This record gives sequence, structure tokens and C-alpha cells, in this order.
Amino acid sequence: MKLKLTTQLGTALFALAMATSPALAAGDQPQQVAATATQTAFEQDRADILAMAGDYKVRFDMAETTSWREDYEPIKAKISGGHESVRVIKDTGREIVLQHLLVAEHEGETFIIKHWRQDWVYEPAKVLIYADAGKWVNKDVPESERQGNWSQTVWQVDDSPRYGGLGKWQTVNGLRSWTSDWTARPLARRDAVRDPVYDHYQAINRHQPMPGGWIHWQDNIKMKTVDGKAVPYVQESVLNTYTKFDGYSVSAADDYWAKTKGYWEQVRAEWDAAIAASGEVNVEEEAHTGTVISGRLLTMGTEISDGELTETAAVKEARALIRDATSKQPVQSAAQTAPASADY
Repeated sequence: MKLKLTTQLGTALFALAMATSPALAAGDQPQQVAATATQTAFEQDRADILAMAGDYKVRFDMAETTSWREDYEPIKAKISGGHESVRVIKDTGREIVLQHLLVAEHEGETFIIKHWRQDWVYEPAKVLIYADAGKWVNKDVPESERQGNWSQTVWQVDDSPRYGGLGKWQTVNGLRSWTSDWTARPLARRDAVRDPVYDHYQAINRHQPMPGGWIHWQDNIKMKTVDGKAVPYVQESVLNTYTKFDGYSVSAADDYWAKTKGYWEQVRAEWDAAIAASGEVNVEEEAHTGTVISGRLLTMGTEISDGELTETAAVKEARALIRDATSKQPVQSAAQTAPASADY
């Protein structure tokens, strides 16, 4: 009898433990554990992306390293830099948009240049990619490749597209990083203005937080299109370092954005409409200013900021410029023209 009671008591205690233990309760089945881990990873990813916002001293370090042809000699390494303020202009949870504002000074005057933009989307259905000279297309992302991944789409100074890639934020050897797939991209201004032999890049893109800022690595293969086939010419390593720093006119950047954000919101909407109409967009590239319309789009932003142009008038002109530019097929090859993007 005593043995039977002991056994029954043990069974009851075990059942109670099963019902109340955090590790064994019915609410913590494997699917729910996995869901919790996914949510935790998602929140960490978001934190890493949002941490790129801030005020920075930026160093651009670019070096052609390995020639892939006997008839090509790598050019000398180049280092440049500046000051950038990065602002979160949209955050829906699964989409985060960061706008870079370049702050420059010349002869005692401060100038604000609306710089590049990076859009992050969690588990995207599509990614906008560079397809050919002056052409970007929406590429479908299979469901099997979406889980846990983020797309990063980079836009030029006039909010026209530059490149897009897909990758996952991971922790490896104690370090956080996001690494893209191989992405095609047009030449940056530093190359385009030299009229080089190559006409586009194939690149892997990596973002990593670091103490006091973040870094942006680019592993670029500089390519030339020959008879429809991409031929590698030289490898390039680019390291852009963003170090927290506010010893410049941060207020000038914020003042510019406060005055022009409505205008640029409408410019973005017009580019989005052009892309959505057919799932792609065509616009002629230009080596010094980016697209053939970027010079005027940027100038209007400055004129709004300086009180020389109303937002209404600027938006009307910008819409007409974008609609006209995107209704034409590019007439020049990538070797002849390339966007005036910065070193991103």
C-alpha cells in the first residue's frame, strides 16, 4: 500500500512539473520556441540596422588589388572622406529607410548634399537589381530564400536606383554582420569619370557594427561587357568606415532635411510609380551627375532649402522630369555612361 501511494504521489508531482515548468509546459512546444528565436533574431537585426543612424566622420578607402588580365595594371589606391548625418526616415517594423546627408564646407560656407539612401526590407518578395546599362528590374525572391533574410536596396543622390541585394544578418566569431549575395551595380563616380575600360561591377556587400560606429565593406570585381559576356578585369577592395562624430554642422543637415523632406518624399513616390508600372525602370546614366536628371533634382532641393523655390513648383517639375526620363530607352552603353554615385 505504501509503495502504491508513493508511486501515485511521484506521478502527480511529475505531472505538476510538466504543467508548470517553463521548459516543458505545453505552451513551449518546438514551434513556439523557434518562433521566439526568430522574433529575437528579427529584433537584433532591426537594432543593427537602426544603429547605422547618427552623425559620422567617414573614411572611404578604395584599392584595386588583383588584376585578372595581363594587359591591365591596377590604379593607385585612393582615400577620401567627409562628414555624414544618417537619418531614419521610415520604419514600419519590416521596412527601414536610412537617408544619408553629406555635409561639406568650402570657404567658410556649409553645403548639404543629399547623399545615398539605403532601404532595408525583411523577407522581401522582390529585389530591385541592376540589369543592364540604364536598366533596373524587380527580381522575384523565391519563398525558400526569404526566411530570415533582409534585402538592401541602395538609391542614388536623386533617389533613382543603384543596386539591390539579399542577405542575412548573422553572428560569427562574436561579430555581427550582414552579407549580400553577388550583386551587379553600375560604376561609381570615382571610376565613371575616368572613362575606364570596365563598365560595371559584380560585388559582395557587407555591413558590420563596430565600437563607435559601423563599416561598409565592398568586394568588387570590375567587369567589362564583351559580346554580351561579362569579362573580369580587376579586383577592388573598398572599406567605408563610419565613426561617430558631431564636430561639424549637424544642425545644417537637419535644417536642410526639415525643409526638403516633403519634396524628396514626392520624388521617391514618382520613382516608385515608374518602377511599379512595369516592374522595371529605364533611365539614362551620366558619369558626373548620376542620371541625366539628377543635377536638376538636386538643385531644386537646394533652392527649396534656400527659399528660392516653392515645394509645389519643385514637385511639379520633378514629376515631369522623372516621367520624361523613364519613358525613354537608354541610348548609350554602360561603358560610355555611368552613374555619379559616391563610394557606396
